[in-house]
Amino acid sequence: MASLPRVGFLGPHGTFGEEALLGQADLARGDLIALPSMPAVLRAVASGEVDLGFVAIENSIEGTVLQVMDGLVFEHDLLIQREVVMAISQNLLGAPGMTLADVRRVVSFPVAMGQCQAFFNRHLPHAEMVAANSTAEAVRQVGETHPPGTAALGSSLAGKLYGLEVLAADVEDNPENSTRFVVVAPSGIPAPTGHDVTSIVCFQRDNHPGSLHAILGQFTARNIDLVKLESRPTKSSLGDYCFIIDLRGHVDDEVVADCLRDLHAQLAGLKFLGSYPKAGDAGPEIRRDAEASWRAADEWVKDLRSQIRR
Repeated sequence: MASLPRVGFLGPHGTFGEEALLGQADLARGDLIALPSMPAVLRAVASGEVDLGFVAIENSIEGTVLQVMDGLVFEHDLLIQREVVMAISQNLLGAPGMTLADVRRVVSFPVAMGQCQAFFNRHLPHAEMVAANSTAEAVRQVGETHPPGTAALGSSLAGKLYGLEVLAADVEDNPENSTRFVVVAPSGIPAPTGHDVTSIVCFQRDNHPGSLHAILGQFTARNIDLVKLESRPTKSSLGDYCFIIDLRGHVDDEVVADCLRDLHAQLAGLKFLGSYPKAGDAGPEIRRDAEASWRAADEWVKDLRSQIRR
């Protein structure tokens, strides 16, 4: 990777994604390229237009960002390089002189609006909700055209950039609102840090009683902690689902590698989305006990097999 990578992110300037990206010192020094949508970011990485993509994948209130997850699972072969978690504060923004009572329409990114449903139900129950490609795009549209009775939902930074004032601050439904972003690349797996996450997608051969239990049993047998388990339709037929799993550990860990080996042999398909550093400050002691246990068990089996009469 060049010292100054091209990094695609959801634009225009002023998105939460750009704010989170600028918090990563090494990436912020790169050539930052604003793109119109998160699927466009993934396509740009896959085509080589940019070296890295920075996209939101999950929100603590709204859950998975489906257009990103589906892009990673079904459309592109990209690998997650790291995750970044940022606290999100949503603000209702309007033209100077506008008040909350004047609002008849709110423009924003659908995931952002979903984070503020309680506020809208309480204060703007009859307002029309209009989708935009990003929170910053919504703020830019309203800031440039000042449509009557229209406010935007986004960051205070975007409001300053596009000349809007805060009508109501911190309108998210949960003060602990946060979004998980990921960096994706066409290839490459970061070295293990001792505090990693591995993301995979499990495709079943058929849907039968106990099929999910058989998958989960592989993790239970190895004492591997699951961070996330989610099902998504495979888009092939009604009732056909795959399972997206985040687990603690790195593919370089023998216990994780052994688990993935068995799953690959058992399932119709197993897609690897990446092993990458987990956000947070935990140290390299995480998972080392399990790694040591696996190595001891492997040596034990090797010793037994060495005694077989040939």
